[in-house]
Amino acid sequence: MKLGKAVVKCRVLILVLAVALLIPSVLGMIHTRVNYDMLNYLPDSLDTVKGQQYMLDDFGKGAFSFLIFEDMDDKGISAVTEKVRQVDHVADVLAYSDIGNGTIPKELLPDDLYNAFNASDDTLVAVFFDTSSSSDETMNAITEIRQIAGKQCLVSGISAMVTDLRDLCEREEAIYVAIAVLLATVAMMLFLDNWIIPFVFLASIGCAIITNLGTNYFLGEISYITKALSAVLQLAVTMDYSIFLWHSYGEHKREYSDHKDAMAHAIKDTFTSVLGSSVTTVAGFIALCFMTFTLGRDLGIVMAKGVLLGVIGCVTVLPSMILLLDKPLGKTMHRSLIPSTQKLAGGLVKIFPVFLVLFAAVAVPAYVGYNKTSSEVYYDLSRSLPKDMSNVVANSKLEEEFHMGSTHMVLVNSSISAKDAYRMQKEFEQVEGVKFALGLESIIGTSVPEEMIPESVTKVLKSDKLELMLVGSEYKTATPEMGRQVKALNSIIKKYDSNGLLIGESACVNDMINITAVDFATVNAISIIAIFIIIALVEKSISLPLILVSVIELAIFINLGLPHYTGTSLPFIAPICISTIQLGATVDYAILMTTRYKKERSGGAEKREAVKTALATSIPSVVVSAMGLFAATIGVAIYSDVDMIASLCALMARGAIISMFCVILILPAMFMLLDKFIGVTTIGFRPKKNANDSEVTTNA
Repeated sequence: MKLGKAVVKCRVLILVLAVALLIPSVLGMIHTRVNYDMLNYLPDSLDTVKGQQYMLDDFGKGAFSFLIFEDMDDKGISAVTEKVRQVDHVADVLAYSDIGNGTIPKELLPDDLYNAFNASDDTLVAVFFDTSSSSDETMNAITEIRQIAGKQCLVSGISAMVTDLRDLCEREEAIYVAIAVLLATVAMMLFLDNWIIPFVFLASIGCAIITNLGTNYFLGEISYITKALSAVLQLAVTMDYSIFLWHSYGEHKREYSDHKDAMAHAIKDTFTSVLGSSVTTVAGFIALCFMTFTLGRDLGIVMAKGVLLGVIGCVTVLPSMILLLDKPLGKTMHRSLIPSTQKLAGGLVKIFPVFLVLFAAVAVPAYVGYNKTSSEVYYDLSRSLPKDMSNVVANSKLEEEFHMGSTHMVLVNSSISAKDAYRMQKEFEQVEGVKFALGLESIIGTSVPEEMIPESVTKVLKSDKLELMLVGSEYKTATPEMGRQVKALNSIIKKYDSNGLLIGESACVNDMINITAVDFATVNAISIIAIFIIIALVEKSISLPLILVSVIELAIFINLGLPHYTGTSLPFIAPICISTIQLGATVDYAILMTTRYKKERSGGAEKREAVKTALATSIPSVVVSAMGLFAATIGVAIYSDVDMIASLCALMARGAIISMFCVILILPAMFMLLDKFIGVTTIGFRPKKNANDSEVTTNA
């Protein structure tokens, strides 16, 4: 109550502080770097990650791209490559014409080398950068190269993909928020009892979102997925808290003549309820932090922080706004579109065995589909992008004309003998799916001295400590064939140099496949255990957490099982994130109904009447909450051209609706079936006997 009175008293000061905080928050938001490269979230302990750092530190090379010149003569290609060499952060450029450079007769150059750089009327030029694949400097260099080279040149590689992704997200992100706000506003206007309160909610939640995005500055950087989804998710998840405060305020206004007293009591009730509700949501997001693939930590920290800021805003900024606008709010009331749910609740409770049968019938196929979906995800990052994107077109050209699906880089000690290096490259060429292996020795074999090779070539492929080899593969990244190829190449490398490393996108993605499979099981287990413990403490029960988690897990199984049965392949991150987010965000629906059911039973109501009352009073809140989450995410799912974002939003939207139906239909049926078991395993479930009852029992 002290908090409520303090907020009411300091309402003007709170609003002034909230507005003042927006200034540093906006500055922090603008200056927070966004990372568009998923491979940056691999653990530093992996050899592939170490290798990329060695290459950058010891070799002066980080990112690598192929330029594909379409139907351009040698003179034109030479003119463009000279300009590319002058671009900031371009370390080296390697073209076929550089290899001979007049010092080596063309007859001595192997045909395989020519075929590696030329196909039909197209020519490849390799470009190395002195910065990492997703650094701002590399992306700016890619943009400049495209401007220099023109339409006859395509740029492939992960740096080009990251650049295209950045440009696309920067165009779309503001639209994501606008769509989410518009649809959430429509949903609230339909389901709430006031025409302008949705805009008050949005103003309050908007302050919390901007503050959250601003404080991301202290994290150093955030992923593009976090940036794209955090505002939408925070809006969807914390909208419930605002609705609860509004309903509580309305109830207390009927009890107290002074609207300030009513708000003080509403703040007290809201803080108690919302704090318990938000803990499960925060637990779900915190579980993501236990992923080895640290994108989970990135999203988890930002969203957990967003939920906490949402709770604070709900009991400080929002009440202050409502008090300030009390008169206009009073004049814009209207009847809620949600009708009375008493008859519906009675009907559903009456036929509860039907829903138990439904639970049993759906559980097994849903679980099977859920397991299948998690093994059918895709890891090829370019698949999440539009087909007409420049990088995707370039990769398709590489595959069609040069029969190259990806390129590996091999780092070995520069002291390795020319004979061993030559043998190693020849073994690379024997590996299934390898198109070429390019190193100093592969250019002229062992018959010509290294001194004859132009310096422009040797500096690209050799440093004081390391020697670089390029291995072209016919296989695409993240395929089973590529997994076998990576294993075979690593085996050959270790044979000649125990410290040698295979690096590049395909090797990194292969590591990502291995660690995220473990992450999925780990994060899922942690989120279930954490939420189980929280519910057990809140409800003082062993059985209720089992029932609630099983109902929401069924909703998750259905949601993530559907892609398997519809033949839809999801991006790898989707099952990991959704299983945790859906559990944390929608278990609140079940907690709301359970708390009321327990209250009715402890108050002396019979089983059927308690379940009916709990269902009838919970349906409006559950529907509004689920529709809010659905409205905030479905528009982004439909609009976004980035499948990684569209898939996550589609799953969240569908998950909210599925969870809503599971809670409304199946949870009451579980209460009806297991009422006695719940009574035995729950503290405070049975009504307390009064003194008169005890006396009657004794006399009898």
